[in-house]
Amino acid sequence: MSDAKHYRGWPLKHRAWIWVLCLTAAAGLTGVVQAQTGGGATRGALELTSGLGRKLYALPDDQGVIDARKALAAEPKNVERVLALAKAEANRRQYREAVTTSTQGLGFAPNNADLYLERGHRELGLREFRKAMSDLQEATRLAPQMLDGYYHLGLSHYFLGEFELAAASFGKARDLAKTNDSLIDCSNWLYVSLRRAGKEQAAAEALTRITPDVKNAEPHLFFYLRLLHFYQGKLTEKEVLPAAPTGPDDLEGELSFNTVSYGVGNWHLYHGDRAGATEYFSKVVNGEAWNSWGFIGSEKELLGAGR
Repeated sequence: MSDAKHYRGWPLKHRAWIWVLCLTAAAGLTGVVQAQTGGGATRGALELTSGLGRKLYALPDDQGVIDARKALAAEPKNVERVLALAKAEANRRQYREAVTTSTQGLGFAPNNADLYLERGHRELGLREFRKAMSDLQEATRLAPQMLDGYYHLGLSHYFLGEFELAAASFGKARDLAKTNDSLIDCSNWLYVSLRRAGKEQAAAEALTRITPDVKNAEPHLFFYLRLLHFYQGKLTEKEVLPAAPTGPDDLEGELSFNTVSYGVGNWHLYHGDRAGATEYFSKVVNGEAWNSWGFIGSEKELLGAGR
C-alpha cells in the first residue's frame, strides 16, 4: 500500500505531513471511525458496495476540500488546482468525486500524465481495475519515466490476478527507483507478484537488493521493510507482526497491522495454506481502511475463496 509513493518528489517537510494521510491510502481513518461511531462528523456519501457486501462510505467535506474547490473555481483551467482538489477529495475517501474531478481536468488537458495517474489511482480504490489499468497505461505512455505510473499499473494487474504482468510493471518501477523508500516499496510488490506467478527463483533474486544497508525514511515503509526481512527469513511470523490496533481510533496501529497481516496472509497463500491466509485476510477486512492495498488484496482473496 503505499500511497506515499505518489508524493515522494515533495519536500521532506511536506512528505512528513502527507504520509500520515497516506497511511490510510490518502483517506483519513480517524475521521471515518468518528463518523461511524458518533464521535465526529456525519458519514459521507456511499462510494461503493464491496464484493463482500459491505457498504463503504466517504467522509463529508472538510476545509481542505472546500478551499481546493474554491481555488479551482477561481482558476478552472489550472491542472494543479484540479489535482489539488482531487487529492483533497481522496483524503476524505471521496473517490468517485476525485475521479470526476480528474476527468474534468482531462477535458482541457488530455495529455497530462499526472491526471491519468490520479484518476487511475482512485479507480483502483473503487475496484475498477480495468479502468485503472487503461488510465495508468496512458500515464506511462505519456511519461515513460513515471515510477508511480508503473507502480500503480502493477497494482491494477495484481488485483486482477495477472501476476506476471504485475511483476513486469513493478520491475520497471523498481528500475526507476532513486531512493531506498522506492526500492523497498517496489521490491515488496515485485516479490509477492513473482511468488504468486510461481516464479520462486526470480522472487528470491528480487530480495537480493534488500541488504542490511537499506533503511526506510518514510515511516510506513518500515512495515514493508520488515515484510521483506520476513521473506528473507530474517524475522519469524511472530516477530514481524505488529501489535493489533488498540481501538477503533488507532490510525497507525490499524494500518501497520493490516499491511503486515495482508503480507503474511499472502505468504501463507503461496505456501499452500489457504486456511491460515484466510484468517489473516478476514482480520484485515474488518477494519476501516477500505481503500488501502492490503484491504483490497484481502477482499479479493476472500472473494476468490468463495467467501
